[in-house]
Amino acid sequence: MKKYLFLVAATVVGLASCNSNDDIGIAAPGGITITDDADCCSAEEALAVYNFLQTLQPVSGLSLTVDDEYDLQVYTPTGTLHTGYNDLYFVATKKFTGNYIKFLEITNLAPVMQMGMGMKHSTPTSAQADVADSRLTAVKHGWVSFLMPSGDMGSWTLSFDVEVLRRKASLQQASVSVDVLPEGQAWLKSFKVGDDTFYLSLADPSGWQTGSNTLTAYISKKSSDGVSPYLPATEVFTVDTDPRMPDMGNHTSPGNTPLLPKADGSYQGTVNLTMTGLWRIHLTVMDAEGNIVAGGDDLDGGYSSLFWDVTL
Repeated sequence: MKKYLFLVAATVVGLASCNSNDDIGIAAPGGITITDDADCCSAEEALAVYNFLQTLQPVSGLSLTVDDEYDLQVYTPTGTLHTGYNDLYFVATKKFTGNYIKFLEITNLAPVMQMGMGMKHSTPTSAQADVADSRLTAVKHGWVSFLMPSGDMGSWTLSFDVEVLRRKASLQQASVSVDVLPEGQAWLKSFKVGDDTFYLSLADPSGWQTGSNTLTAYISKKSSDGVSPYLPATEVFTVDTDPRMPDMGNHTSPGNTPLLPKADGSYQGTVNLTMTGLWRIHLTVMDAEGNIVAGGDDLDGGYSSLFWDVTL
């Protein structure tokens, strides 16, 4: 155990301490002091980033080196990707010290499905990655919501641009494997308004529990060429939710609130799931004038045909 604690402490120090003249620091596991670094995080932030990364896994193939000085790695909670919404976390480190760098920009996220006969298309995604949390300035967060899995239909690539301490690089068409979500999970649905196609991406609900949960989603608009990224829509909607349990007589639950737009481009509301099992969250989408534009069509015994599935 003492050997294990020493290794953890040494790892944290290697990741967080840089060439710094500051004498400000905090105690790491094992009683070793981590000092601040002007180019990286503060000592306190570095330790927070280290602890956060212990909950994630690197995604194979989504890494690059910038000017032979900085390493960039993309992480997800499982180290894999799947259909529907995926959180992506980007972290840059100094190549020879492993220190986390807070001056990191990720832009132009571009997922593409390469299909047969030269056909290809994109999928809903954030335009860039932003600070994941005010306490984790060195971790940048973006997302991709994949329309379909890799396989017989085609293969996925992901591209993005990187700027680390004013040094620029790009990852171009990196191959990624996209798996199918388990049965009872369906986090991505589409609807049309006139000639435009929109996508409703439910942000990863795997942390939901019985009771009231914050429901976060994104509404993306299909690009005109179908190949450019499907970015968050500028059109404003309201989405009413009606959670039901199809295996339990379609009973509902009280205390649900509609999805409303937020300043960060997401939509947020609350959903109350009173027991474990399969929940079908029926959706009714309204435009800025309150007109129903999708869902709410009273099919199949009175429930909307537009829905997400979440299994607790």
